[in-house]
Amino acid sequence: MRIAIIGCGTIGRKRARSLPAECSVAVCCDIDPGRAGALSWECPGSEPSSDWQAVVKRPDIDVIVVATTHNMLAPITAAAAAAGKHALVEKPCARTADELDCVIAAARRSGARVRAGYNLRYHRALQKAREIFESGALGPLMFIRGRYGHGGRPGYDKEWRAEPEISGGGEAIDQGVHLIDLARWFAGDFLHVQSYAGTYFWDMPVEDNCFLLLRTAANQVAFLHASWTEWKNLFSFEIYGRDGKLDVQGLGGSYGVERVAFYRMLPQMGPPETTIYEFPMQDDSWEREFREFIDDIRLDREPCPGMVDARAALRIVGQLYGAKP
Repeated sequence: MRIAIIGCGTIGRKRARSLPAECSVAVCCDIDPGRAGALSWECPGSEPSSDWQAVVKRPDIDVIVVATTHNMLAPITAAAAAAGKHALVEKPCARTADELDCVIAAARRSGARVRAGYNLRYHRALQKAREIFESGALGPLMFIRGRYGHGGRPGYDKEWRAEPEISGGGEAIDQGVHLIDLARWFAGDFLHVQSYAGTYFWDMPVEDNCFLLLRTAANQVAFLHASWTEWKNLFSFEIYGRDGKLDVQGLGGSYGVERVAFYRMLPQMGPPETTIYEFPMQDDSWEREFREFIDDIRLDREPCPGMVDARAALRIVGQLYGAKP
């Protein structure tokens, strides 16, 4: 498959470097010709471009990867889908839930498959947690507790993520949507949303911390906190069932070694039976995710997560920001 990368920043480069062997980068596109040229130099046989509208119409491109700032995610993906191109669009996939309506409509008309880029689902520890969860070993789900955060860097408040017209919001739409997506993956749809967004440290017009209390129709709860003031990078995701608990920690790198602990409650209660799984190897979530997208295309199946999942996560973010549910 011939791939076009639109957006050649950090995530675009990660995508280009993580493609499976049966894929090749044909075009590297960015509004900054220097970035496009630099990534194209890394990808032999590719060419640089600064015209995304021309790229999405090229007949020699099979798949578009959209890794731009948030304000351009939906327009580019909608144009790609309208041109019949399959697309992987990075989270949050748009600035608002409504912005995804044109993407969904275009994909339905053309038959293009569009995947939401939520790569955390493909980390080894979360894949193991999902395997244990699906086995039924936890019993009925009771609640989820998730925390995710980093501390930014000097000048973070001057970057595009701090500009609401471009980003659509702050930490909720940045790392918060990852937690929302993971919570929905285990618990399903949340009908009730309570939330708070606050700016505690960074001098910016968007929030640097968000707190969410989500509840399903069956009263299963997810308590989530995403932070740009987490001075030591943190990922923690805990899943509580009536018969046991899963505790996922770390994402590799500065977030620490990936690890999942399975605590199985004993009939007599007391200290649980404990099994620890650790994954110290290099993160391969980006490649795993793209391989599944290739299968989506070959099998002509709806990607999961897809645009319906992305829209559901953004609906929750929108309620945090005061939009109508």
